[in-house]
Parts: sequence; C-alpha cells; structure tokens
Amino acid sequence: METTVDVTDGTIGGYLAEPQSEVAGPGPWPGVVVVHDVFGLTRDTRLITERFATAGFVALAPDLYSRGGLVRCVRSVFRSMMAGSGRAFDDLEATRRALAERDDCTGRVGIVGFCLGGGFALVAASGEFDASAPYYGQLPADRSVLDDACPVVASFGGKDPTLKGAAEQLEGELAARGIPHDVKEYPQARHSFANQLPLGPLNLLARVSGFGYDHEASEDSWRRVLAFFGEHLR
Repeated sequence: METTVDVTDGTIGGYLAEPQSEVAGPGPWPGVVVVHDVFGLTRDTRLITERFATAGFVALAPDLYSRGGLVRCVRSVFRSMMAGSGRAFDDLEATRRALAERDDCTGRVGIVGFCLGGGFALVAASGEFDASAPYYGQLPADRSVLDDACPVVASFGGKDPTLKGAAEQLEGELAARGIPHDVKEYPQARHSFANQLPLGPLNLLARVSGFGYDHEASEDSWRRVLAFFGEHLR
C-alpha cells in the first residue's frame, strides 16, 4: 500500500507490503528496505516489495525522488550515491528505523537495491543494516567503506556492459575482509536482469544495449537472496 516515511526534513513517499500470517506464518517478521532503480518507484519495484512480503518480510520501498522534478531528483540521488553520503542515505536510514520500530518487525532489517539502488545497498551495508543484497550495483570508489559491511549477497550479469569484472572485484574485497557473502555473476544475463523495465517499445533497444530481464537468472537470484536473508535476518 502507498505510505509515507518520516525523514529528517519532513516526509517522503513509499510503498509498504506486509506479510499475511496465513501465508508467511505468525509475526513478528524481519524487515527489508527495497531501493528502486533509476526509474523510481515503479510498478516493478512495488511488485518486488510485495514478493518480499509474501516470503515473510515486512518490506518498505522509499521513493528517493519524492522531493520534486525527476531530473533534479535523479541528479541529487546520483550525487549522494557516488559520494557515499547525503540526503538519500539519510532517507534509507530513516526507512530502516521505521521498519525496525514497527510492532510486527523483529528489528532486524536488510536492504536490497537494483542498479542505482544496488549501489546504495552496497554502500549502506556498512551502516546499521543486518544484510545487504545489491543487484548490479556500482562498486564504491573508496573500497574502505566495505570494511565494516554486514553480510552481502550480490548478483551481476555477465553481459552487463556497465559492470565488467565487478562481481570478481567485489568477491575479492569481501573475502579479504572476512565478510560473509554470496556473489554470483550470471554469464547470460544483462544489466537489470531482475527488473521488468517500463520501457515499452524501447525494450528491444535496451536488450541490444546490454539491458533486459532474464527469467532464469532472476529466479535463481531470488532463491539465493531469500535464503541468505533467511540465514542472516531471521
């Protein structure tokens, strides 16, 4: 359902999905913050949020573009991600707290993000989250931000032209720090392989450019993420 999240300078929009006890079992349940991709809080992000709820997580997707024009918001959010700090990270922490403080949440909260959101999820792993699942996220330029990272389950596409070698690099960084992790690259998959992009007739162009949904890779990554979150959040 549509909701709002209290943040430091007011409120932002969001989408909340709650488990049903007859499906997920009795609560309280762990929480998951879902960070949208560059397209914002789309139908795809809402469906992903609902899927986490079906799996037994209280899931909340904040709208990082809540504060005005799309172009201005995209620029602001990108700057925050590249800097590893700023208002977008404050919004994510506020969303984590909102989940953790709910009566139907155990207080343990993970974060999952896609594309732009994957970059946020990876950097935010060094904050207060208990597990992180970045999907094809940009690795931080300053690798030291991973020093205190929570457990990470990461997914990349082997045919993603934007992140060549990222899976191997992240695997090495996490292994060197002794951080529990599961990093997998799907050889046949492209960027955004777990997202149903709202591109309409541009989908063919997106696939040629190295973007596009891949059902097999997406479903395998869901199994891995849910198992990993089950281990580290429950």
